[in-house]
Amino acid sequence: MGEEHMNSLGIGMTSQRTRQRMIDRLRDRGVGDERVLMAMAQIPRHLFVDEALAHRAYEDDALPIKFGQTISQPYVVARMTEEVIKHHHPAKVLELGTGSGYQAAVLGQLIDQVFSIERIDKLTRIARRRFIKLGYQNIRCKTGDGFAGWPSEALFDVIICTAAPEKVPYSLLDQLEVGGKMILPVGDNKKQKLVAIVKEENGYHEEILGDVFFVPLLEGVVR
Repeated sequence: MGEEHMNSLGIGMTSQRTRQRMIDRLRDRGVGDERVLMAMAQIPRHLFVDEALAHRAYEDDALPIKFGQTISQPYVVARMTEEVIKHHHPAKVLELGTGSGYQAAVLGQLIDQVFSIERIDKLTRIARRRFIKLGYQNIRCKTGDGFAGWPSEALFDVIICTAAPEKVPYSLLDQLEVGGKMILPVGDNKKQKLVAIVKEENGYHEEILGDVFFVPLLEGVVR
């Protein structure tokens, strides 16, 4: 997805300078992968937040969206995206928790195929309209239970979760390629850790990446 397309929609130039300040702050905080920074520089984050909060879209804060959900802090999006493309270039990624669609859009700048699941149907529809408006043809989203994954499209190189289950859903490792990685926040509403789990031939390797805070990953679907 090129910046020319963003600008042709009349959504690029108005926030270009503000967006660059966000990128500079991310770089200052230690985000070092220029591919990630370039992808985030091209995406109009103000289109992924409620209009009343558009003036805060490029602050390094999580912001509320509809239905009690949030759009993640840009720094967290950048760090998780760095982890997705670290050491290799995945071709096929599954995201659990579409939300506003912003994380999927960042991934869509870098990954050949992005599949995203959202349990709240109205959020799925809103995100899908955003992807169409911005010209993404490599992102597919559906309403579903994230704990079930997307078996018909497996296997994936990476599974990324943008909401926090209380425990690791190890059954989702069945939908990963050997050598693939699952990146997810784990914990309750008081304490969460960002965890990376690499699937191996005879098991898996788990690494804790740091403290985070996400909305909970819930079972079921809301129509």
